[in-house]
Amino acid sequence: MSPTELAYRKTALAGASGFGLLIALYDTLAGDLRRAASAERANDIEKRCKEVNHALLVIAHLEDAIDRGSDGELAQQLRAFYSSLRRKMIEAQASRSPEMLEEDMARILEIRAAWQKAEMGGAAFTAHVPGWVQTPSYPGSSLPMRERSSSSWSA
Repeated sequence: MSPTELAYRKTALAGASGFGLLIALYDTLAGDLRRAASAERANDIEKRCKEVNHALLVIAHLEDAIDRGSDGELAQQLRAFYSSLRRKMIEAQASRSPEMLEEDMARILEIRAAWQKAEMGGAAFTAHVPGWVQTPSYPGSSLPMRERSSSSWSA
């Protein structure tokens, strides 16, 4: 990111609402995956790994933003989305598939659009995670699986 882009982002975020900050994280996440896919196509494994690692850090921050005391439907759907996204990103790296990274980016942009709609619509908006998000479960069980997430990230 150029110094001009960085200064622009800092200025834009200074007055951003909670939704604005959330949207900025989704923008960052989508950009990370776009650059990772591009790096994969260029066979630049180091850059791809750097971008995917940053995307994983952003996902950890998004997970931390979910109210830990909330077990509402949206919180559960978002946890499932972030878990699924992490899994798919790792699978894309193992498969060396820029297309899979771009599919992940499209999913991120779909959720980002929902948050943007929420910001514009205020209280009239009911957040909804798309149907392709599945809550993972233990094999042979109907109980949802809870992944342990760590909040000990440092940058």
